[in-house]
Amino acid sequence: MTTILVVDDEPLIAMALEAELADAGYQVVTAANGRQGLDRLAETPKPDLVLSDMMMPIMGGAELVAAMEADPKLRGTPVIIVSSLPEAAVQMRVNSVAAILRKPYTAAQILNAVARVLGNSK
Repeated sequence: MTTILVVDDEPLIAMALEAELADAGYQVVTAANGRQGLDRLAETPKPDLVLSDMMMPIMGGAELVAAMEADPKLRGTPVIIVSSLPEAAVQMRVNSVAAILRKPYTAAQILNAVARVLGNSK
């Protein structure tokens, strides 16, 4: 089963994403910031995809992506960024992400982005 790591400091957003993704058949783990996200990525099985907010305390999305790019074990893990920031502002902060979704987004937009990034395989 495909595992998705949701990294968001807003508990209601994280719970909504977790419910939507679980209903679509994905295994979901959550983290409240990038530091916790890195801890979850070190667990077995390693998540197949990261869905991360940009603006979070302790470690934000840009720092999470940078830490993942610096780690050979995590470098190939796709990341979808969700943010209220304009896409251009996100692109200035992160080098390589699979997709960027602007808040507010719909459940369909999240599921479509996840399916597209994962190649429609669950």
